[in-house]
This record gives sequence, structure tokens and C-alpha cells, in this order.
Amino acid sequence: MVFSEGFKRVKKYIILIFLFFTSLYSYNISPKLLAKKLSLNPASKAIKQWERVFKSQRKMKRYGIDKLSQKERKALEIYLENHAADSDTPEFAGDI
Repeated sequence: MVFSEGFKRVKKYIILIFLFFTSLYSYNISPKLLAKKLSLNPASKAIKQWERVFKSQRKMKRYGIDKLSQKERKALEIYLENHAADSDTPEFAGDI
């Protein structure tokens, strides 16, 4: 029965490792870090300009936005528009 106890312990470790890597994979990156990763400065465009970027597949492809998940894309769009040059809280290069 010692074999059975050892197998149960190994099984628990395998499950824990699986859960650990699954949680790492499902971790979402913040929109601010996404913008930085894609070299996008929110204050480089006005709100309407960012809206046009996200409505055009060609423009999204140019900035690399097309490779993001739908959830990341929406979060990035909200972040860029909230911190655009003509927004109430523009974010400048030194703020990033």
C-alpha cells in the first residue's frame, strides 16, 4: 500500500503544477503595459484618431493590435482613449 500513497502524492503535485501554469497563462497584462509593449503613446493621438485606429483592420495591423485577444484589444482601446492628447487625463511619454 506504500505504492498507493506515493502515487497519490505524485498526483497532487501534478495537479498543483498544472494549476500553477494554467494561472500563469491566464494572467492578463495591463493595458498600460500593452501600450508600452506595442510602443503606443496615448497622447500621440486625439480620442477620435484612436477610435479610427480600432475601426480599421489595416491600422490595427500596422500597430500590432490585431494580434491581441478581443479582451486585450478593448482594454487597450479604453486606455488609449482615456489618456489621449485631448482627454481630461492625457498621459505623456514621461508618465509611461
